[in-house]
Amino acid sequence: MLFTPGPTAVPPSVREAMAEPQPNPDLDPAFRDRYRDLCAKLARVYDTDHDVVVLGGEGILGLEAAIASLVDPGDRVLCVSNGLYGDGFADFVESYDGDPELVSGPFDDGYDLDAVETALEDAAAAGEPFGLATMVHCETPTGTLNDLEPVLDLLDEYDVLSVVDAVSSLGGTSVPTERIDVCLGGSQKCFSAPPGLTTAAISDRAWEHMESREPTSLYTNFLPWRDVSDGFPYTHLDANVAALDAAVDLVLDEGVEGVYARHEAAAERCRERGAELGLDLYPDAERASPTVTAFSLPGDAARVQRRVAADEDVVLATGLGEMADDILRVGHMGYNADVEKVDRAMDAVEAVLDGSH
Repeated sequence: MLFTPGPTAVPPSVREAMAEPQPNPDLDPAFRDRYRDLCAKLARVYDTDHDVVVLGGEGILGLEAAIASLVDPGDRVLCVSNGLYGDGFADFVESYDGDPELVSGPFDDGYDLDAVETALEDAAAAGEPFGLATMVHCETPTGTLNDLEPVLDLLDEYDVLSVVDAVSSLGGTSVPTERIDVCLGGSQKCFSAPPGLTTAAISDRAWEHMESREPTSLYTNFLPWRDVSDGFPYTHLDANVAALDAAVDLVLDEGVEGVYARHEAAAERCRERGAELGLDLYPDAERASPTVTAFSLPGDAARVQRRVAADEDVVLATGLGEMADDILRVGHMGYNADVEKVDRAMDAVEAVLDGSH
C-alpha cells in the first residue's frame, strides 16, 4: 500500500487511460484537442481565469522553468521560505545568474512577515527593488501549509511578481491562484496521476514579462507554451496527458469542494490516530497541511518507516535533509485521501510501534 506524499497511488481509471492507444502528439489534432480540454479543466481546479499550461516533465521542472522564464542575470529575487523547497528556489535563481535574497523562517513556523516587509522596504529604498518573489504553499517535507495571503499583500504593495510552488497542495486544498503570477502544480501529488507532468497557471503580467526578455532556454521555458495552435515546442507525453486528463475528471466529477472536504477528513483522522499513539505533530495543527501529516519521531523515523514497509506492506515517507530521521510522513492526498485507507496506514504504524515497546 503506497501512502507517500507523492508520487501517490494511482486510481484504476487513470491507469487504464494511460494504457489506451494514444494519438500522435505532434500530428494528430485529437491530441491537441485533449490538451486544450485538459488545460480548461485544470483552470477549474485552480479556480482561475489565468492561462493554464501543461509541460512534459516532473513537478520540479515547473520550479526551474518559472525562474528560467522570468529571471535575467543580476535580477533581484526575494525567496520567502520556511522549508527545503523554499530554500531551493534560491539555488535555481543562482543557477540562472540572478541575485536571490533568502528570507528563511523556522521550518515549524509560518513565514516571517516582518523580515519579508523589511527586505522589500530596504530594497526599494536602495533603488534595487525585487522584481520577483518565490514561495511554497505546502512544504511537503514537514507537512507545513503556509498562509500565502499576507505575503501576497506585501508583494502587491511593492508591485513584485509572485511564483508559488503549489505542487503538493493543488487539488487537495484551496490555492489563491488569482493573486499569484505563476502557480505551479504537478501530476503526481493530489491528482494521483503518474509523475511526469508540470502544470502552471500564468497571469497576463507574467506573460508580458517573459515576452520582454531574451529566453535563456527552450525546454525550461514557459513562453513557447502560451500559444500551441501551430504545435507544441517539443513532443508531448501523450500517455501522461491522458492519465492526468482522467485524474482531473475524477476531481471535477466529485466536485472540487467535496475533494477538499475529503482531504480535511482524512487529515483529521490521521492526526486523531497519531494522538492516540502519543505521536506529536510537526508542525502544530494550525499549520499542518490537509494533504500530508508529519509526525515527530526524533532519531527513529527511518527505522519505523522501514519496519512498516517490511512488516505491514505499507510505504510511508520520512523527512528530508537534516530531518530525514526525525519525521515520519503519511501522505493522505489524492486517491489516498480516504478515512478507511488512513486507518489502514495508521494500523500499520500502531503495529510497529507496539512491537517496539
